[in-house]
Amino acid sequence: MTILSRTLLATAVLLTTPLTAAGTASAAPGCTSSVPYVSGEDGYDTYRIPATVTTARGTVLAFAEGRHDGAGDTGDIDVVARRSLDGGCTWGPLSVVAAGEGDTRGNPAPVVDPRTGAVVLVTSYNSGDVTEAQIMRGEATAEQSRRVFVQRSADDGRTFTAPRDITDAVKRTNWRWYATGPGHAIALRHGKYAGRLVVPSNHSIAPAAGSSDTGQEAKYYGAHAIYSDDGGRTWQTGFVDATYDGYSNANESTAAELPDGRVYFNSRDQNGTSAGNRLDSVSSDGGESLDRPYTVQPSLNDVPVVEGSALQLSRSKGLLLFSGPSVPTARQSMAVWRSTDGGATFTRALTLSQQRAAYSDLVRLDGQTVGILYETGVAGTYETIEFRRLAVGDLE
Repeated sequence: MTILSRTLLATAVLLTTPLTAAGTASAAPGCTSSVPYVSGEDGYDTYRIPATVTTARGTVLAFAEGRHDGAGDTGDIDVVARRSLDGGCTWGPLSVVAAGEGDTRGNPAPVVDPRTGAVVLVTSYNSGDVTEAQIMRGEATAEQSRRVFVQRSADDGRTFTAPRDITDAVKRTNWRWYATGPGHAIALRHGKYAGRLVVPSNHSIAPAAGSSDTGQEAKYYGAHAIYSDDGGRTWQTGFVDATYDGYSNANESTAAELPDGRVYFNSRDQNGTSAGNRLDSVSSDGGESLDRPYTVQPSLNDVPVVEGSALQLSRSKGLLLFSGPSVPTARQSMAVWRSTDGGATFTRALTLSQQRAAYSDLVRLDGQTVGILYETGVAGTYETIEFRRLAVGDLE
């Protein structure tokens, strides 16, 4: 980050967050913004891929990928976390949750198990020597290719168990690429499937035998879900979007439980030929199948090709939120949309700033406040990961 960028960033934080004499964000009333991750600090070149949850004790956890070697998606990448005891105003020290040790660990998808209060974290892995393109082309060995891991914290996110491999339970043999989330997963709370943990995910498949395609073509992307009915101990695959026709290429996904118990899924359309960049669908059986194929969500056409986040507020309010950049052709101007009809339509409720912005994750803080953890910057999109506190009343 340039000196100018750091100066502008410091000014932006000063305008929104009271500072102590030591220069750290204070927990004074009225805090609206903090910056848990600044690229170039704590031994990492770049921080990317935010994910956040509020624990059963009210602690806010902010996860990210700590990228040692640069901003790229490949190489030595750790999953890191910071904890906040005051609703995202101040943050404790950085901890390494899953160390890459030269390889790539990322795509954090955390969720709080409602039965035990434990934090369950699902992540993805590949060798640091291969790229997504190589994996999609089938050029990676089984040891180098994408795998899926789960971890658990029983102490409010202070420490996590070692990553446990669940790939064989959730990845089909003809899948090449694989990614969990990224962003928070969900725990279902109503109806027949209450207690189920659902992780929206995506994959790519190998071309059919005899095809001249390499498998790197965007049409081979598809979305799916994985779920656990025992607090993250065992996992299985739910629905699989298996169109692979190039029209709608479901990719990075987010989910929310609607007030009637159905699960709403919203996905990035990775360069499909359909007229829009966001796709969505719903599931009436806890993510095991989709009620209809993924289709374009036209009221989110302002969102570019990027990850986004969905969050359902209380059942009584019936308010479904979505976050993402709001310039169709650029990662810029983070915004939040609202839906009062279960995701059938969305209306933009709030634009956070005009700065560059990319990935984001929404989290409920309390009855009056929502948090958003998102990538942003002045001169570059990935200079910081900021946490912003938003009043629910401003989103209704």
